[in-house]
Amino acid sequence: MQLGMIGLGKMGGNMAARLREKGHEVVGYDVASDERDVDSLTDLLARLDAPRTVWVMVPSGDPTAATVRQLGELLSEGDLVVEGGNSHYVDDRTRAEELGAEGIGYLDVGVSGGVWGRRNGYGIMVGGAAEHVERVRPVFEALTPDEGGGFVHAGAVGAGHFVKMVHNGIEYGMMQSFAEGYELMAASGIVEDIPGTFDSWREGTVVRSWLLDLLCRALEEDPDLSGLRGYADDSGEGRWTVQAAVDHAVPAPAITAALYARFASRQDDSPAMKVVAALRNQFGGHAVTKSGPDPRKASRD
Repeated sequence: MQLGMIGLGKMGGNMAARLREKGHEVVGYDVASDERDVDSLTDLLARLDAPRTVWVMVPSGDPTAATVRQLGELLSEGDLVVEGGNSHYVDDRTRAEELGAEGIGYLDVGVSGGVWGRRNGYGIMVGGAAEHVERVRPVFEALTPDEGGGFVHAGAVGAGHFVKMVHNGIEYGMMQSFAEGYELMAASGIVEDIPGTFDSWREGTVVRSWLLDLLCRALEEDPDLSGLRGYADDSGEGRWTVQAAVDHAVPAPAITAALYARFASRQDDSPAMKVVAALRNQFGGHAVTKSGPDPRKASRD
């Protein structure tokens, strides 16, 4: 089928390439990419046959909101917007209502697969009306793995981004567990081959996974990870998952702890731990380390 792709970055560009390899016609636009086929949204829409389907793959937040708003002004009744970024699911309902008032359809799609998706296929999680899903199904089938699977119509508008949010929250917890296991083995003084240990878990064990495969790849390139700094950002979905757990009174201690661990990774000298050190000194006379260069910093930079 024919598709307009707005956003040709690490995800959108690879998705457009995979779709073209599968025989679909993709007209791409990006404000910054030299790979774009047109120079404006107006030009992109002019290249598409009615009824038009446009996939938005730009950063979440203001860029996505502005793009969807502009599409609402430019598209016509019967056209369809597919929003594939990591947006907050609560925003999908508002966007669907606003576009629906103009007769424009809306699907929210969570996409997983990262930079490997072009070769391996993507996980596609969709929210929206069944008739809109069926209209875009050829694209979904081209994006998902060749051997099958990787697709779910999760529910009504908002469900696609909601399940992608939960997916990423689970990912936080899995990554943190591997990280803690690595640190524990390194501190033990007993384990002499940490990369080999992780590699041995890739077959026949209950923890085998793609994340484990990627960790083994990283350890093969840098066995003691000395080239990396112990700093990890969060892209928003972890926070939203924890907030949703609070909203629904669902205990989510592993995901919450993994999110907080990322916050801790950004502190060279934790203010909270300064308070702990001061209190231990006051009530127990425990030694304190005076302020100065962080002894850990050299190993992180």
